[in-house]
Amino acid sequence: MGTATPSAEGRRRLLLPAAVLGASALLLTACGQAPEASNSSESAGSASATGAAAEVGSDNSDYTGCIVSDEGGFDDRSFNQSSYEGLKAAEEEFGIEIREAESNSVGEYVPNLNAMLDADCNLVVAVGFQLGDTMKPIAEENAETKFVGVDVTAPGFPENVRNIIYDTAQGAFLAGYLAAGMTETGTVATYGGMEIPTVSIFMDGFARGVEHYNEVKGEDVRVLGWDTENRTGSFIGDFSNQNAGKTNTANFINEGADIIMPVAGPVGLGTIDAVKEANGGGKDVKVIWVDSDGYETTQDGEVILTSVMKRMGDAVKQVIAEDINDEFTSEAYVGTLENDGVALAPFHDFEDAVPQELKDELEALEEDIVSGEIEVGSEDSPEA
Repeated sequence: MGTATPSAEGRRRLLLPAAVLGASALLLTACGQAPEASNSSESAGSASATGAAAEVGSDNSDYTGCIVSDEGGFDDRSFNQSSYEGLKAAEEEFGIEIREAESNSVGEYVPNLNAMLDADCNLVVAVGFQLGDTMKPIAEENAETKFVGVDVTAPGFPENVRNIIYDTAQGAFLAGYLAAGMTETGTVATYGGMEIPTVSIFMDGFARGVEHYNEVKGEDVRVLGWDTENRTGSFIGDFSNQNAGKTNTANFINEGADIIMPVAGPVGLGTIDAVKEANGGGKDVKVIWVDSDGYETTQDGEVILTSVMKRMGDAVKQVIAEDINDEFTSEAYVGTLENDGVALAPFHDFEDAVPQELKDELEALEEDIVSGEIEVGSEDSPEA
């Protein structure tokens, strides 16, 4: 059993103005509604994302696992939701107590993390690249509490922090190859929410997958939204403006794109809206989702060709199990195709539409990436 954390009086908080600190107490119980658990196989089902499942004792009622979302919220159909489902799975399987605080803006990150300290959490999961800089000084001042940074790629964290990161360029490479093989117009597209490494890594992998298809097949499929050579592309600027996502997608469709991969959390729902409207007008446009299996987490599977998944729920649950067993480590976990931390989701409704030859090529391509014969080569890829 992990060591019980001390009372709130013994903890050190990152100081804020009194008005903001007062709000933090409310966030613990007044956060936005958490999502219903999805049926997605990547949510929290297996322990393959970090290795063999850890066995834990039967009485873990004195252990509290906590989670703070970024501004996308726990119902983002993406990385926040998947991480939250991993915490819920730990609650159900290990019998722990849980607490959550949903952030609606960047300004709520510090009070939400402080609220978790006040709740006597043994371990706090901070979800999203943006929380990394906020979490670091709080973790340094509270060495008795364990912290987990999901999608936090920056170095230099103290020993009580474990970061969970993913080489999603590998999965996105497969998605780009698939998109190039499925496009009817010869044009595909991708765009991001914020211009941060955990977003651009998807876009880079996707574009490189299209480039590989062109090299192998002698084709000239265009990619809108990302330039691999200059590392520039299309970004909304946040993870909340669905109208901007819809407009951006409509522009891509008008330029001929018929397969679009948004890397933007809830903003991607705007992409789905634009695609459904275009298809209602006679076009045949498809979406590639990211982070979770969008067929399961959204309600629009009829337009989702596949998804580039990060098995965050699995990893969160496993890290909690390790902490309960006093096996917590500060060594970063890097999810890849090889360890099943990254994967291409099933084609679901498009299973029959994807040619068997293309499926076979994707399988061989994955084997070549795992073996190292093909190096995706994104500058944003983490070190394994």
